[in-house]
Amino acid sequence: MTLSLMASMSLFALAASLSPGPVNLLSLSGSARYGAKVGLRFVSGASIGFIFLFLMIGLGLQHIMAALPWLTLVLQWLGITFLLYLSYQLFMDNGELNADSSSAAPTFMTGAIMQWLNPKAWLASVSGIAAYIPEATTDQVLLFASLYLPICWLSLGVWVGIGILLGQYFQSPAKMRAMNKTLAILLAGSCVMILI
Repeated sequence: MTLSLMASMSLFALAASLSPGPVNLLSLSGSARYGAKVGLRFVSGASIGFIFLFLMIGLGLQHIMAALPWLTLVLQWLGITFLLYLSYQLFMDNGELNADSSSAAPTFMTGAIMQWLNPKAWLASVSGIAAYIPEATTDQVLLFASLYLPICWLSLGVWVGIGILLGQYFQSPAKMRAMNKTLAILLAGSCVMILI
């Protein structure tokens, strides 16, 4: 594989990972409310969950999805339902900043599972593989995944950093509620964009 192809794949991974989406918004919200440790735990789960999804698609799931196009639609609606549920939870959050509320904090597993229900993650995987390694040999898929993992984690880490900065400003429950409601609307809006 050429260096220019690897650079192109890396730029694709950066654009796909850094652009706003459901996982990015929850990275921002979770870190603003619960701090860096929770935010980084969530993005670690999201990054690993995404790479497992990417590997599954690259190593054969794309062929099953091509043979069963209805499966793509079912996965899309499951993902949208899950994202709307998360939007509702975020919208209804009371904004309290006490340390005892960590039970509601996003976890490693939330991040990992969310990627499997995230239509953006499916689209990024399928389109990246189709565009850069259409023959999808095992070596190519593994190389692309090895480039994607650190880029994904670092990109989501940027959103954690933004969340920490915002969290310093949003120290009152009223401000946190306003931010959560805004992010909830954006998250629900991302579901609408998926359908268009």
